[in-house]
Amino acid sequence: MMRHCTRFLILALACSSIAGLQAHSTEIPGAQRQAIEEIIHDYLMKNPEVLLEALHNAREKLHRDAEAKAEKALNDRHSEIFDDPATPVGGNAEGDVTIVEFFDYRCPYCKQVQPSLKTLLKEDHRLRFVYKEMPVLGAASVAAAHAALAAQRQGKYEAFHTAMMAAKGQITEDTVFKVAASVELDIDQLKHDMTAPDIEEAIRKNLALAEALNITGTPGFIIGDKIVTGALDSEALRKRIADARKG
Repeated sequence: MMRHCTRFLILALACSSIAGLQAHSTEIPGAQRQAIEEIIHDYLMKNPEVLLEALHNAREKLHRDAEAKAEKALNDRHSEIFDDPATPVGGNAEGDVTIVEFFDYRCPYCKQVQPSLKTLLKEDHRLRFVYKEMPVLGAASVAAAHAALAAQRQGKYEAFHTAMMAAKGQITEDTVFKVAASVELDIDQLKHDMTAPDIEEAIRKNLALAEALNITGTPGFIIGDKIVTGALDSEALRKRIADARKG
């Protein structure tokens, strides 16, 4: 323990010395400054594990801080997450467990998890599902998200969403409109609605919300009151749902 504490004391002193040298470089004689720098350099070269451990601890602290911030956002922005009237909702509107998914139609992991989600919603009639468009993979993703929310105005959000998730190959803007036509959307009306300011605002809010929740990629889930990231398989999804029901 003493060795551990001593190392970090030396590292702290080294860092403060470096900061002091930078702040007062004109006040310290060149020879003295060089001697101090050499002592610090030699110690760290002989004990590189001190820096590695310090970096590890710094990463752990950043991770803990991000988790704490996300938990606070989950609590403070509960209504925006679960009950935003601009956000499409599927499954049982009165369900006892809500799954919120942040997704991108070009994300292969979102497509990977889609069949499991579809099966769960078909089998479990107590599930409520909240769709959060999170286009982060380029212009085609943005167009697809706009089209999806515009499709909601024609009462075909889930039909379009399912077809987009099933689309194979490279997703382009042409793909978006081909998929829209396949579910019998009025394309001219769709294109008009896609430019609506409230749709742009809904997507902007989703992206800001994902950032606050520390959801940095897709898919990202909130199941019950837990934030989970990555492509969960059926077993993991069922376990999370069961845990949410236990409270």
